[in-house]
Amino acid sequence: MDIVKVLQEELNIKKSQVEATIKLIDEGNTIPFIARYRKEATGSLNDEVLRNFDERLKYLRNLEEKKEQVLSTIREQGKLTPELEKQIREAMTLVVVEDLYRPYRPKRRTRATIAREKGLQPLADHILLQMAREPLEKTAAAYIDEDKEVRTAQEAIDGAKDILAEQISDEADIRMYIRKATYDRGLIRSTAKDENVQSVYEMYYDYQEPVKKAAGHRILALNRGESEKILTVKIEAPAEDILRYLEKKIIVNDNPYTKPALKEAAADSYDRLIAPAIERDIRNELTEKAEDGAIRVFGKNLEQLLMQPPITGRVVLGWDPAFRTGCKLAVVDATGKVLDTVVIYPTAPQNKVEESKRILKNLIKKYNVSLISVGNGTASRESEQIIVDLLKEINAGVQYIIVNEAGASVYSASKLATEEFPNFDVGQRSAVSIARRLQDPLAELVKIDPKSIGVGQYQHDMNQKKLSEALTGVVEDCVNKVGVDLNTASASLLEYISGITKVIARNIVAYREENGRFTDRRQLLKVAKLGPKAFEQCAGFMRIQGGKNPLDTTAVHPESYAAAEALLKKLGYRTEDILQGGLKGIGKKLINPAAAAAELGIGEITLNDIVKELEKPARDPRDEMPKPILRTDVLDMKDLTPGMILKGTVRNVIDFGAFVDIGVHQDGLVHISQMTDRYIKHPLEAVSVGDIVEVKVMSVDLNKKRIQLTMKL
Repeated sequence: MDIVKVLQEELNIKKSQVEATIKLIDEGNTIPFIARYRKEATGSLNDEVLRNFDERLKYLRNLEEKKEQVLSTIREQGKLTPELEKQIREAMTLVVVEDLYRPYRPKRRTRATIAREKGLQPLADHILLQMAREPLEKTAAAYIDEDKEVRTAQEAIDGAKDILAEQISDEADIRMYIRKATYDRGLIRSTAKDENVQSVYEMYYDYQEPVKKAAGHRILALNRGESEKILTVKIEAPAEDILRYLEKKIIVNDNPYTKPALKEAAADSYDRLIAPAIERDIRNELTEKAEDGAIRVFGKNLEQLLMQPPITGRVVLGWDPAFRTGCKLAVVDATGKVLDTVVIYPTAPQNKVEESKRILKNLIKKYNVSLISVGNGTASRESEQIIVDLLKEINAGVQYIIVNEAGASVYSASKLATEEFPNFDVGQRSAVSIARRLQDPLAELVKIDPKSIGVGQYQHDMNQKKLSEALTGVVEDCVNKVGVDLNTASASLLEYISGITKVIARNIVAYREENGRFTDRRQLLKVAKLGPKAFEQCAGFMRIQGGKNPLDTTAVHPESYAAAEALLKKLGYRTEDILQGGLKGIGKKLINPAAAAAELGIGEITLNDIVKELEKPARDPRDEMPKPILRTDVLDMKDLTPGMILKGTVRNVIDFGAFVDIGVHQDGLVHISQMTDRYIKHPLEAVSVGDIVEVKVMSVDLNKKRIQLTMKL
């Protein structure tokens, strides 16, 4: 297989891009580094395309490795024909390779193996030849052998049929035909194990749909219902058509003596050996596709959440709501430093509302708090009401926001949180996290396992390794897009930077503690275990404010400093001018960018990137994202009426719609059909997590706590 050609066709890119990208990956460069600093070589492939590229490259290389193993095994058996070798080498998937390898794979003891041991292979060959001139019982009588436990002619015929059934099931082209027929014309069907049991799977109690039309979220729901022992799920294949195909394929002579035995062998082969395996294969394939789709959606949602704009320059009070154990509060300053923590008991069973308000007023006044960040967990509804009443009383320009606290409890009980706040209890840490995830969502959320952030569906049901790898890739891309301040970034943020391992991240923090601030990117080379390759990968993503070289505040890579300095000189500037903000519009002074790039010895794409950075050093891509909605008043679900138009924040996007927070503690669902007047295949074509959208209330069900919304206004 020509891997370069396959990647070129699959990703619809040029051969030169494929070859350059493979070379860069093989040299040990990371995806963020290639995406940002090797655009010239890759033709500006973005990180999403590069991650797909990397995944497919690994798959295709594994496939080639598997082919070599299979060819070697068959060759050792002396059974490799030129035709078979060609089929194996041309196979495009592991499934096809496995089908071709099946007849040669060492088998455990099967009914066919036992029949062969009894010397019945010649009888099976005789039946398959379809040239019999006498009844099979007569021919089979010659195989009766008490020592081999073949006591009757019928036992000999049954053993021969077992051999034929296995031979039929080992035919690669037969399996491929049946797999395709089952996929194209089969139905996936589910029934309830007990129809009287109420569950979330009621719509699947008597359900069927064509296999090839089954949507990913329905496959994952069926799988979960089955694993919870509520549903029975099976695939119904077009069995009659398949049996007709098998008979036509196997019975080439209308021999009255062998035809019945061949029909029985074909039916047995399909029912016992082929159908269960094909059903397993197709269920696995459907699950894999559904998981891949769900992981893609999860990744997109996570990216939007991580890239939410930070709310800077505000003293924030983080509020972790609870009933019995009280609400934990933490005040953090504009840099995220904890100023104070306290527990109040405004909710049931204590209901110390007035005392809690007094404590809150003191905290707001003492620390000049201007924003309250409330977790959306248990008792957040009651907490919000108290905050709104308080804000009316103090009239001090304080606002509040409900934040998604998913993962806060996971973080607060983690080893990392214990190291960060050894003297705090779990609740205090959680309150700090809730405050900080408003100030800088990215820096705070990287401390949490991405799977625990709660912006996907069925995340606990899927391949955890695959999910972790994909989500870690998303976090890496986001952290590297934004860049980090080398002097303030935590180890948990640094470890996502290109080329930086957990060990190196801790070494950077240790170096900082020992030697004080970094003043030059090149000092990174003094950090233990951070060699020249790691420096090349990470340097451009590390920022230094107030260092020796103003270029260290930008995303210009040190390898391009000479070119950047020469460009500034050519245009009549000094590097110090970067900090004065006096370089806006320098791109317009470049009359002939191609000639300038050639003169500076760099590519035109790199030149454009340098110019963008010099015009707006350390620009934060998150600034372009919608700002969160800050509130001063509260709505109740019972205040909602159909037709009401509200602004809301998209909290989660799933295959069939999006959940929108409209400030009533119960997210409303906008079904995919209510998002836009044009046809869309997936909600992500219309909305993303964090988007601020205008919605109209369609219906409210207080008992089931369901709100139906529409974006078609």
